[in-house]
Amino acid sequence: MSVFTALLCALAGGAVATASPAAAVRPRTQATPAFNSTVWAIAFRGDVVYVGGSFTTVTFRGRSFPRKRLAALNARTGAVLPWQPTANGTVRALAVAGTAVYAAGDFDTISGQRRDAVARLDARSGRVSRFAHRVSGSAATLAIGNGRVYVGGSFSSVDGVPRRNLAAFSHGTGALDRSWRAGTGGHVRSLAVTRRRVYLGGDFHRVNGSRAADRLAAVHSSTGALITAFRPKAPANVMDVAVDARGVYTATGGPGGRAVGYSASGGVRWTHLFDGDVHTIAVMGGVAYVGGHFDRSCRRTSTLRQLGCLGGYTPRVKLAALDGRGRLTGWNPRANGTVGTHVLTTYPARKRIAAGGAFTRVGGAGRERFALFG
Repeated sequence: MSVFTALLCALAGGAVATASPAAAVRPRTQATPAFNSTVWAIAFRGDVVYVGGSFTTVTFRGRSFPRKRLAALNARTGAVLPWQPTANGTVRALAVAGTAVYAAGDFDTISGQRRDAVARLDARSGRVSRFAHRVSGSAATLAIGNGRVYVGGSFSSVDGVPRRNLAAFSHGTGALDRSWRAGTGGHVRSLAVTRRRVYLGGDFHRVNGSRAADRLAAVHSSTGALITAFRPKAPANVMDVAVDARGVYTATGGPGGRAVGYSASGGVRWTHLFDGDVHTIAVMGGVAYVGGHFDRSCRRTSTLRQLGCLGGYTPRVKLAALDGRGRLTGWNPRANGTVGTHVLTTYPARKRIAAGGAFTRVGGAGRERFALFG
């Protein structure tokens, strides 16, 4: 999942081609702790990295630390920090705003306090804030912008108010934003925010009752109204969404997996095929970093339902990077595992990228479910 990037989308053109210069971030990882189960969520705050998932123990330099599905690390040294709120279910998304760390997932308590699917924690102490809501279901994704905390997942109401898989809260007061009314007919997997738009991706085939929105859509950031000027045609379920000044980016599953770059109107700028699902996409410096359970980057994409690299391939195991025209770069860290990478998060201010998932090695070095580049 990708995290929030508050940038305006702009129209841009491009075409799929072949090789390009290597990405700016080095593919070599630094020493980081080992997690004993899957990492699903990552967020940066300066030199602190917050991590969420299904893990219960974090180990660094021979010492183990109990960390129940939430942890914080020093991004410069890899050291495990004292921050240790506990969740009783998997944490699937994290987002940071000021001194607040928002968490979303399958939990219903944080540090013993009742918190249905969404919680707000102090970034320094880990203390659970008064931000508390009754969510009838689970949350899978978070994005912060425009004074709001946007949440997506699989739920039907918040505080007894009907909310179909999408809701917004005031970052200042924590209250449910009753004026923001967006809803989908299916699971929302990812959100990305600009000043005027909230992009959503997932398994849905309707937004606000409209069949015109299928798997990928944009709604207004202050009202939740469907933006009909954005009319993409996503080829499969959208696993992740990212935005930058050039446009919108998605990671998709389906026959093979694809990373796709769209314009602000929903036109396809480029598409790149892999031999397995692309689970996550993050953009930094004009480069789109992707992760998933693929092993090959296809040299050609011939049809929407193409399965396998019929025109040849270049090895890219669980991680890859594409330039601004969708061309494969030289960035090739090579993660392992059957499932591979679930989340990529960038931190442009430090030129860092963090990866999480179910892998245990990256570039031949032991990196159990978490890796940090840059």
